[in-house]
Amino acid sequence: MFKKFFKSSNGQAVTELALVLPIFLLLVFGVIEMSRIGYSYLTLNNAVRSGARVASLGGLDNDIKNTIKGSAPLFDGASITIQITPNESTRRSGSSVMINASYPVYLNTPFLSQVLPNPVTISTSLAMRIE
Repeated sequence: MFKKFFKSSNGQAVTELALVLPIFLLLVFGVIEMSRIGYSYLTLNNAVRSGARVASLGGLDNDIKNTIKGSAPLFDGASITIQITPNESTRRSGSSVMINASYPVYLNTPFLSQVLPNPVTISTSLAMRIE
């Protein structure tokens, strides 16, 4: 009678699942969050490249900022920090323009915010010669 009772492994499977599932879910959500951060970095980098192209053609600061914000439609435009050097009044053909941009990415997974800073601030910079 006891052999039949101890051969059942339903309880063992539930216990193993209870031990492994939180770790597995943390890994899955960690991969998702890292993918979001990577996507945000690539989007910001491409947006800054578009803005630098406008700057290299002699665009004004507002045009450059609007191009960067327009090239990242999924971002909150008010949260993007953009710095352009040199000032538009001192830019000359043949010199370089430098654009620095940063954006905060807020984590959606509660336990990852204990490990990583929340928000994760991504930043990129690009220099381009003025034509």
